[in-house]
Amino acid sequence: LTVLNAGRRYLKAEDLSGKVFVTSGLGGMSGAQAKAAVIAGCVGIIAEVDEAALLKRHKQGWLMEISNSLDHCIARLREARKNKIALSLGYHGNVVDLWERLVYELDTTGELLVDLGSDQTSCHNPFSGGYYPVQLGFEEAKQLLSTNPGKFRSLVQESLKRHVAAINRLADKGMFFWDYGNAFLLEAQRAGADVEKKGANKTEFRYPSYVQHIMG
Repeated sequence: LTVLNAGRRYLKAEDLSGKVFVTSGLGGMSGAQAKAAVIAGCVGIIAEVDEAALLKRHKQGWLMEISNSLDHCIARLREARKNKIALSLGYHGNVVDLWERLVYELDTTGELLVDLGSDQTSCHNPFSGGYYPVQLGFEEAKQLLSTNPGKFRSLVQESLKRHVAAINRLADKGMFFWDYGNAFLLEAQRAGADVEKKGANKTEFRYPSYVQHIMG
């Protein structure tokens, strides 16, 4: 319902075939995002840093395909988008790399390859393993978290700034992004990312929450 209503509200579309939804997180409740994309008929690319979570969702049938190659993900995205094939593709890697690759594609080809975007990393708990920084691999980041949590925290905040910068660039070209109630925008704001709504008070964000804006 969230994905369908986002399409209706933002894209004025009842049919989401050929539309692309990019997000992250395949653990816990967010495993449903992949299935939701296929039910809605769109192309869903979901990033996940933890290979165990990714393989579990694939084995359970929530996820149709998995890949650790951004080149492959972009190629599959283009193919499914062109042929209007419903697809859920799990990218084993950091979502920031995926967002930045989509910015690169926009800058080099002029193509905006994503229509809808969100995030379901566990940003309510970003400094204790809920969000992994793009600068490090998963195992390396886990090690740093246990040996130097202060350094881990600063890398997470740098990563959040990069994360938001890429989303802002794509949103400026017409992608619609929403907050999924996971404190992503709040933690990004605390990190110094550009998420405040222009001309509004500091408690308002430039992107809406799905609760009021989409489900409401």
